[in-house]
Amino acid sequence: MDMNIQKYMSFVKTVEYGSFTKAAERLNYSQSGISRMIGDLEKEWKVVLLERSKGGIKLTSDGLKIFPYAKNLIAEYEKLQMQVDELNGLQSGLIRIGTFSSVATHWLPNIIKEFQKDYPHIDYELLLGDYTEIEEWILEGRVDCGFLRLPTHPELETVFLEQDKLLAVIPENHYLAANEKFPVTALCDEPFMLLEKGAKAEVSEIFEKYGLTPKVYFTTWDDYAIMSMVESGLGISILPQLILKRIPYKIIAKELDVPAYRNIGLAFRNKKTASLAVKRFMDYLQYR
Repeated sequence: MDMNIQKYMSFVKTVEYGSFTKAAERLNYSQSGISRMIGDLEKEWKVVLLERSKGGIKLTSDGLKIFPYAKNLIAEYEKLQMQVDELNGLQSGLIRIGTFSSVATHWLPNIIKEFQKDYPHIDYELLLGDYTEIEEWILEGRVDCGFLRLPTHPELETVFLEQDKLLAVIPENHYLAANEKFPVTALCDEPFMLLEKGAKAEVSEIFEKYGLTPKVYFTTWDDYAIMSMVESGLGISILPQLILKRIPYKIIAKELDVPAYRNIGLAFRNKKTASLAVKRFMDYLQYR
């Protein structure tokens, strides 16, 4: 890689990751090497690009003016590299994926395993977050694609993947454990554990549609914390079926007596400009 490109990339990635350390890990340089390259740029351009403090780094006023141009240059360079990789038959490349925990646990390992059989030299970067974070990562270009609940941000292009049932989760000794289906009205009879992933909770539509007001005693983004609380008899919850595969908790999952589900899709800023590696990966995903 051209030395100037290395310097520009060090600058851009340090700003995007918010630290020299993370940029160094991503680019396989030492922290001092990253700092030195940015220092070289500052000397060459006779400007101060970053303010450095114990709290981290941030762009100076000059850095703010220059950063968009450097970012665009790196984006174009990455497109060039992708084109070269495509011409070489996907001999190398990187797929950056934003995902939430249940997809990362139950879908991605098998998909990546199959993909690696045909494309062993492709690398992966998985960023785990909530729906809002994943949307932001896609829009910012931090990831190439991301798994999301649909519908999502209007600026994103999406591919529908699966309808995931929402199930009532109760302790094994619950008085409704023998019921074939869980009555939606019973969700308000006892403490409710709410799963919230950085956006409107998935069960909110159910409550709104049927005019219910649950007794929310506990709110978290952690699926497994919810299951542990339910197992301990602290309340009940509703969780997506995908989360409830191969769980170690002594709980019962039941369908509700009303239709309830979330739609899972894969989102992009622009499918047409996605790299060949990402497009091929999507093919494998749809036949998971």
